[in-house]
Amino acid sequence: MTGEPNTRLSDLFGLAGWSKGELARMVNRQAAAMGHLQLATDTSRVRRWIDMGESPRDPVPEVLAALFTERLGRVVTIEDLGFGRRGRVGKRRKAGTEDNPDGLPWAPERTAAVLTEFTGMDLMLNRRGLVGAGTALAAGSALTGAMHDWLHSEPAPARGPRLNDPLYADNAGFDLYEAAPVGSEEIEALERSVEVFRAWDASRGGGLQRKAVVGQLNEVGGMLAYHHPDHLQRRLWGVAANLAVLAGWMSHDVGLEPTAQKYFVIAAHAAREGGDRPRAGEALSRAARQMVHLGRPDEALDLMKLAKSGSGEETLPRTRAMLHTIEAWAQASMGRGQAMRRTLGEAEDLFVSDKGDVSPPSWMQMFDEADMHGMQALAFRTLAEHDPGAASTAQRHAKRALDLRMNGRQRSKIFDYISLASACFIADDPEQADRYARLALVSMGETSSHRTWDRLREMYRLTGQFAGYAKIEDLREEIENALPPRTSSRKAKGSRI
Repeated sequence: MTGEPNTRLSDLFGLAGWSKGELARMVNRQAAAMGHLQLATDTSRVRRWIDMGESPRDPVPEVLAALFTERLGRVVTIEDLGFGRRGRVGKRRKAGTEDNPDGLPWAPERTAAVLTEFTGMDLMLNRRGLVGAGTALAAGSALTGAMHDWLHSEPAPARGPRLNDPLYADNAGFDLYEAAPVGSEEIEALERSVEVFRAWDASRGGGLQRKAVVGQLNEVGGMLAYHHPDHLQRRLWGVAANLAVLAGWMSHDVGLEPTAQKYFVIAAHAAREGGDRPRAGEALSRAARQMVHLGRPDEALDLMKLAKSGSGEETLPRTRAMLHTIEAWAQASMGRGQAMRRTLGEAEDLFVSDKGDVSPPSWMQMFDEADMHGMQALAFRTLAEHDPGAASTAQRHAKRALDLRMNGRQRSKIFDYISLASACFIADDPEQADRYARLALVSMGETSSHRTWDRLREMYRLTGQFAGYAKIEDLREEIENALPPRTSSRKAKGSRI
């Protein structure tokens, strides 16, 4: 007990709208349902948690996390409640200090526990039809400040929590996979499943398979609780990192932004536990892309600085090229045309310098020449909002990307069409813009990507200056009919992806 109010718990308690007596009764009922029949919480104890900073004993933090998750319709973890696993009590951010509510970076034995707890809560939201959004994203600078030294240091040997040690008896997972040893064949099957999920996401968007990916990740978190031989444990961490990136990207794709950010952070931790610093950097670059999408390019640049510097010297040139394209997109969003062009030039040099003598990791195999041109098109199209002269270059790259796109990359094709149409509108070429916009619309119904709708809304804004043209009036009507109502989980302005 600290004697100071737990303002994290107090804030969430206020949002939930319960009385202290109601919460005490619900804790007792929920604990009994989870097999803890002996628990007896009363109003005075709830008051001590909130007003005096008392930390309840297990299993109360887990019980409270489940209750608040269901009540608020978004994942609420033990840390969110101010019950840090090392006795930390949550406080509001003070002026001049950085907020680090999750205690980043996590110790090695904590990553699997966070993974299983968060995925279990996420699955509970899916089962009960709740929204799963409604909290704020951490600032990119806060993540960078918390993780910089950790990411740049050498990782400890991969290991799982010691199940028989009470210090690590952290049964955080709801839907926790029963810890048991797995062999190389099981891990190979998990690695193949990642490829299937990744291909589905690229083709159809994140909405339809997100729950399956989260469920698979939850099971892998349970497997990591068993201490396997190092070579198997590292491969399991690699599977966890790949699944966490996919879960984050799919969450971002359907508008669950805070959930997506949490998965990207989990992925960075899992990758580093497996000794794969380039993968950790790529996971953070996903968080940076998310920030640009949400109109926060300055924070994206903070994250990209960490992603690039923390990836390590073993990062392949093509991976480094990909990281440069994201940085360039953030610079374009800020109207920094000279810096953007310089960064894209470095990306091109890195891309062509990759001789292909070293096989790229599985998570980089989708970044090919088409994606390189697609990201260049996006950067120049974004810069064209500040410098219309960039629109012609955006068109050239988008057309080249479309020429190179392989089957199974439907979402990327839609993005290319929208980038191309948008650049044509900015270049005062409504005839060509109408053609490419309609090609995008034809394919929109085949994906479950909210990001395509966001990009379509941005394109719709550009049609306003041509509202007097009959063909464009028809296009505007078709776009209005195609777009779903904007949900509160999406940021209304600043979206550029």
